[in-house]
Amino acid sequence: MLSSILAQVPWQSPTIDYHALAPEIVLAAGICLIIVVDLVVGESKKWITASLTGFVLLGALLPVFTLAVHDADVRSLFDGRYVVDEFSLTLKALFLIAGYVVVLLSQNHVEEGDYHQGEYFILLLTSLTGMVMMASSRDLVSIFVALEFLSIPAYMLAAWRKRDRKSNEAGVKYYLLGVFASAVMLYGMSLLYGVTGSTRLTEIGRSVTVDGDFGGVHVLAVVFVVVGFAFKVSAVPFHTWAPDTYEGAPTPITAFLSVASKAAGFVALVTVIYVGFPQASDVWQPFLWVMAALTMTVGNLLALRQTNIVRMLAYSSISQGGFILMPLAVAGTGDAAGPALQAVVVYLLVYAAMNLGMFAVVIAVSRTTRSGEISSLGGLFSYAPGLGVLMTIFLASLAGIPPLGGWIAKFAAFRAVLEAGNGWAYAIAVIGAVNSVIAFGYYGNVMREVWMKPTPHGETTTVRTPGSLVAALAITGAATLVLGVLPGTVLRFGDLADLVGAFGG
Repeated sequence: MLSSILAQVPWQSPTIDYHALAPEIVLAAGICLIIVVDLVVGESKKWITASLTGFVLLGALLPVFTLAVHDADVRSLFDGRYVVDEFSLTLKALFLIAGYVVVLLSQNHVEEGDYHQGEYFILLLTSLTGMVMMASSRDLVSIFVALEFLSIPAYMLAAWRKRDRKSNEAGVKYYLLGVFASAVMLYGMSLLYGVTGSTRLTEIGRSVTVDGDFGGVHVLAVVFVVVGFAFKVSAVPFHTWAPDTYEGAPTPITAFLSVASKAAGFVALVTVIYVGFPQASDVWQPFLWVMAALTMTVGNLLALRQTNIVRMLAYSSISQGGFILMPLAVAGTGDAAGPALQAVVVYLLVYAAMNLGMFAVVIAVSRTTRSGEISSLGGLFSYAPGLGVLMTIFLASLAGIPPLGGWIAKFAAFRAVLEAGNGWAYAIAVIGAVNSVIAFGYYGNVMREVWMKPTPHGETTTVRTPGSLVAALAITGAATLVLGVLPGTVLRFGDLADLVGAFGG
């Protein structure tokens, strides 16, 4: 009976574009390879796992480039639930390059810190795989799976210093608040599925319209989903985990969370609002406006009070997230959707370069000073002029001073806001301008320590920077300068990342 029924079913194997999935396949194979290598090599050769991780990331980057130059067609897989287009390729390249820089930051840090090296890099690769998946996900289920795939390893990495109380606290806070945010977001997704009957974003986008049958359940679903992603990007008032987690986690992981993890959260957020809720801007736009204003202001004001450089950078990261939210706060107004998305992508690209570079300098200096206090940077230029100049470049770029990369990021954000051309847009632009001035207060304070204050230890010290850190500083420093001097380069990437054109949104 069963065989006769099965014989009548028209079986057809799914068509899989392996070229489109090549970055994810390379990362998955790399994880398996490092697990095996970690099992068979001796303790004295554990450093091999770091080198292998770097090669795996470069290997995953190759199909991203081949897909980018092969053709401009949108590759749609699994009935439109997984899409490879210029938007996803741009962000996949960002994640992989940022991951490679984090590996360079981690190599000596992990070796000298008596960490389990193999597990560290396996978890790092796993989290990056989730980020790469997030860039292509166009379905609520795939978005949630990708989000958990990138988040769960990050919870463990934040608590990697097992004997450090602050690291344990960092991991617990990140985990508990992360699970709570995931539950809120998942509840919102379940409501969306209940009212639309689909998990595919394009179908949800056609169903969730304010002009149609839009009730309280729709509003609640949209708000809950946005709140879930607001935690991932550490937007105020969902930011409380960030300062303690950033301070307690290993510094390379702090850099990873502040750049790659934050970027993944923004990718998911813009995908959902552009593809899933394009006609519900009356709901999410005021919500994002308030979050952008609060995030910029609260992040900056609290950063002014910090004496620890990592905590200062944590609040700086929160504030920078507010600037990234700023164009999204007007994305539903008039023709602002395209410029807003371009501004977000440009900001993420530039922010990755300058913030990773800043953390690279902090790691290099703290190897000598053994302190995370801002005062320990006193007289840095006198005994490590190269690091002093690089720190100044990265700080000035974070402040948005031309001709460094940060200025084009802020310019794109303000241009997108002003193109909306209404009172709310001008108001958020004024708030952003005031916060740009405030931000220079704490960035300038660190510059003053580097250039004008005496050396706290009272003697000239030689800073020995490992080759991996030198490579990371070279990559991030060159990117920060090039993106600022040649802004058309990064603006071109922003033009490529066009969710609006790809989905007709």
